Amino acid sequence: MVKAPLIGWATTPGLTPYPAALAVMEARAAALAADAGEELVWLVEHPPLYTAGLSAKNADLLQPDRFPVYRTERGGQFTYHGPGQRVAYVMLDLRKRGRDLHRFVANLEAWLIAALARFNIEGEVRPGRIGVWVRRGDILAPAREDKIAAIGVRVKRWATYHGVALNVEPDLSHFTGIVPCGLAAHGVTSLVAMGRPVSMGDVDFALRMAFEEVFGPVRSALNPLEDAAVDAEGNLI
Repeated sequence: MVKAPLIGWATTPGLTPYPAALAVMEARAAALAADAGEELVWLVEHPPLYTAGLSAKNADLLQPDRFPVYRTERGGQFTYHGPGQRVAYVMLDLRKRGRDLHRFVANLEAWLIAALARFNIEGEVRPGRIGVWVRRGDILAPAREDKIAAIGVRVKRWATYHGVALNVEPDLSHFTGIVPCGLAAHGVTSLVAMGRPVSMGDVDFALRMAFEEVFGPVRSALNPLEDAAVDAEGNLI
């Protein structure tokens, strides 16, 4: 029996322009669908920006001139990306994984919850609310639930792209320019805001260990942008 190749795991240092990331993801997903590419999880950070998924409502973009806004083909509504947030783009071939989109999303949630558990944070999911949530509140404040990680994916010909975004230490005020995921009744938080002064390296290690528990073994892969030519606006050339 031939073993399936290990999933690649790559990290790009610094801030990755969103158009370049999107071009890499689309090319990788197309290659996977054509049986000409390898599966990859790609960790990046972006400069401050907003992205809109296919369900985004214009009214939820409260400050359209605050940061660049990118319309995407991923599922979901508006979200924010920026420094201090670990974005993990997940490019897998679901033909090897049961062709089950619901299971794939559930596994993404399980992955994030397992990573958060390594920092003694109990992440939870809620029906009708994609992403991972944490309960907040103390004696002096009412109980509430805040989102600590967002999920938004796209699948073409069973190849996945886009992925998850975990708040490590972003500027949480930047989320006020949108209604995150269209849920005005809930807030956002981060690992550091919850009293976990962890580094991005700590988070990356936890994500890798938790990913292997849920999806299977990975191998270190080359930075996808290492040999790519990028213009002044971050587009691949």
